[in-house]
Amino acid sequence: MKWLVSLVGAGLVMITLRDLFHTLWHPTRHGGLSRLVMTALWRLARRFRAPGRVVGLVGPLAMVTVVGMWTVTVVLGWAIVYWPHMPGAFTFSPGSKAAQEPALLDSLYLSLVTVATLGLGDIAPDEGWLRLVSPLEALIGFALLTATVSWVLEIYPALTRRRVLAIRLALLRDANPTTRQIDCTAGALLLDGLATDVARVRIDFTQYAEAYYFHDGEDHSSLAAMVGYATVLARRGQEAERPEVRLAGALLDGALKDLATILDQRFLHTDGAPAEVFAAYAADHGRDGQ
Repeated sequence: MKWLVSLVGAGLVMITLRDLFHTLWHPTRHGGLSRLVMTALWRLARRFRAPGRVVGLVGPLAMVTVVGMWTVTVVLGWAIVYWPHMPGAFTFSPGSKAAQEPALLDSLYLSLVTVATLGLGDIAPDEGWLRLVSPLEALIGFALLTATVSWVLEIYPALTRRRVLAIRLALLRDANPTTRQIDCTAGALLLDGLATDVARVRIDFTQYAEAYYFHDGEDHSSLAAMVGYATVLARRGQEAERPEVRLAGALLDGALKDLATILDQRFLHTDGAPAEVFAAYAADHGRDGQ
């Protein structure tokens, strides 16, 4: 029975590590539990029509919630591993009153100080297999800390790329170039550059799905509001006379369709045309399509 309880704890730890791996290191970033938490927080904020400042906190709050969930489940899982073997399989420092505490409380305490790599030493494993697996928890705690820092450092450059594209589209919308104005070599370079930027954002939504749950704000830095204008530029490019401009317009149009496919498959589920997907994207981020 003791081993069965320990196996339950080990299973909880493995589930957490699997979710962490799929969220941070898997090529397609399909985290299960973490994705559910982020989606639930986003939908909750949208359902209650939270103001922009509150919605803007959903992304960071979701990341903190997910990291907290990973930490709690790892600590709890290892505590369950230790619990059935406490206190007989452990040694306690002289004068310590830990052995007088409930076994579950001692197990939680040992798990917490181990995963935090504190190693206070007042409770130490005595049996051979526990002496081998206990340092593994410290390694997992160190990996969890490193992964959390890496996650933060990765997500914000992706958000920057998205907002730069939105601002660029906003400036172009204000300038409102006609088909005749972009029917030149500079226009072809412009459309080609936009296609590259859209492709980068598409990859960001694939590799950093959590970036979707970051609100871009209420100004022209919102891609949800500005991406519709990119379709207008793509159409004008395809209507130009120069072949290089038409090619660049086709590339931009293809990149936008690819982006719409990713948004629809992963987040919106409208099964509609790109224009409908972008309208749903704008509505989901509290903006009117423009």
